[in-house]
Amino acid sequence: MTIKKILIANRGEIACRIMQTCAKLGIKTVAIYAVIEQHAKHVQMADEAFMIEADTPTATYLDADAIVSIAKNNNVDAIHPGYGFLSERTEFAQKIAQAGMIFIGAPIDALDLMGSKAAAKKTMIAAGVPCVPGFHGDEQEPGFLQARADEVGYPLLIKASAGGGGKGMKIVNQSSEFSEALLSAKREAIKSFGNDHVILERFITKPKHIEVQVFADNQGNVVHLFERDCSSQRRYQKIIEEAPSTCINQDTKDNMYAAAVAATKAVDYIGAGTIEFIVQGDDFFFMEMNTRLQVEHRVTEMITNTDLVEWQIHVAAGNELPLKQDEITCNGHAIQARIYAEDSFNGFLPATGLLEDVQFCEGDNVIIDTGIEKSNTISIHFDPMIAKTVCWAQNREQCIEKVLNNLDHTFIVGVKTNLGFLSGLINSSEFRENTVFTNSLDNGQLAITIPEADDKIIANLIATSNANKAQSAWSGNQGWSNSGEYFSAYAWAYHEQEIQVKARIEGTTVIFENGKHIDIDTHATLHDSQSQLQLVSQHKRYIFNKINHQTEGSNVNKGDIVSPMPGKILQIKVKVGDKVKADQTLAVMEAMKMELTLKASVDAVIEEILVAENDVITADYLLIKLNSL
Repeated sequence: MTIKKILIANRGEIACRIMQTCAKLGIKTVAIYAVIEQHAKHVQMADEAFMIEADTPTATYLDADAIVSIAKNNNVDAIHPGYGFLSERTEFAQKIAQAGMIFIGAPIDALDLMGSKAAAKKTMIAAGVPCVPGFHGDEQEPGFLQARADEVGYPLLIKASAGGGGKGMKIVNQSSEFSEALLSAKREAIKSFGNDHVILERFITKPKHIEVQVFADNQGNVVHLFERDCSSQRRYQKIIEEAPSTCINQDTKDNMYAAAVAATKAVDYIGAGTIEFIVQGDDFFFMEMNTRLQVEHRVTEMITNTDLVEWQIHVAAGNELPLKQDEITCNGHAIQARIYAEDSFNGFLPATGLLEDVQFCEGDNVIIDTGIEKSNTISIHFDPMIAKTVCWAQNREQCIEKVLNNLDHTFIVGVKTNLGFLSGLINSSEFRENTVFTNSLDNGQLAITIPEADDKIIANLIATSNANKAQSAWSGNQGWSNSGEYFSAYAWAYHEQEIQVKARIEGTTVIFENGKHIDIDTHATLHDSQSQLQLVSQHKRYIFNKINHQTEGSNVNKGDIVSPMPGKILQIKVKVGDKVKADQTLAVMEAMKMELTLKASVDAVIEEILVAENDVITADYLLIKLNSL
């Protein structure tokens, strides 16, 4: 069958990425979009676009009936779900098939089977694929699960059976913690997936996350396209992926490939899939099968010189795989960094706001996948990923330097991003030596901190801002001179701390009023925007807010509980008059489908509670007032 027109049932960077391949193949594309997205990049790229009205923007992409109706009414041959939303929903695939169109995804039976982690584990065990010891049964009575957990042993992992992306996943270190963790995991699971079924697994203490890309056609051919190392994670969500893995030996790789192919055959799979393994040393265990294209598929494309979206379309049309196993080769190394709107130094909380400026770094063997442009808004309704930057080089060491350079020359203004955090992680000795585990960032074994803005950095900021003839970044700069004894006054805010200095420039040296002479880093780069300066030096990012753009501080007292982002109050665990201890949980809120625990920072007495359970609140909203003891 020839596919001439595809509806992309998704948004953002994945919709744009699919459209790129469709344009290359001469296939027409149809986009859908929410009310707030009429100017979105994926809407502009599509040949046709249709708005779906819904109660929330997210609900637009979950309205299977509306999506199928648009496709049918506009002579669409196939629907590509991308990832997330409806990509692994059995009901969606069934509706597409019933309407006489092609679902560019996994077979319905495989979706149904792999949609349950418990059923998937049973199938893999039967196929001889190694699995982590645990409980994968149907019984969900809390007392029964507590008993099974005690049998499996601690530390233990509770996982939502229908889940992914770290939602509904809790680590339990001892038996006494199990009951509360189980309730929290089930709450997250029902909100994120509509299903609170969980499984239990032994928790691997130093886990590597290695996954194998597989592909199958409907003629019975199954191949692998090597592996990806996705161990750099926070809150069980990937932020850096690379291919191939350099932390396991070839024998282990070969065994993983064989297990991945066996797993794919065991479920009669067709299309693109990923078999995810948890690895410790030479031992590997099946975690789950992702029955869709992965966010990190680009690194596989770069080392194999393939287009996996093109392969998906090719196989969905009933054709054999484009290449046989011995024709697929691995060349070089690729690293992908996910750029998120988030406060990486404050619990990785998602950030929202208007993008004042967006500048990505292009180059040879560099891919920038994004659905975001300048003047777009990062809202609370969608995943806060802004872009993926993917770099290829001949080896891992060269690739690390390339991706660091790429990040150094990427600038985003208007929301907090993880750009500085990504550079800090990739430039760390742990990443370079491949000793980052999936839990390294969550358990404190690896800490990426805000870099200190010392005199050397301040000198670089002064010099580069003047060398670039940028807009004034200081107060009281009238009478600036690059010679003589005149010292100009500068003032910025750096992570809520005000910095005031007086200095002058002589050549490549900055002289401070106190007599200190500092030679500048001539390789430092600066981005000057209306509200801030971003200085990058030695792969570290320093963000200085301009004083005249600072907002007035609130009247919130130190220690009061303030919402870190928009969300919904799930629980209030205290009442007025209660005495609380530092680090005691006072409230639980939901934001971006995550549960956030809000804790007291000091010993205090509850003075006032300004919200109730189920209240929907904005960011920076005062929730609980405290009187410190």
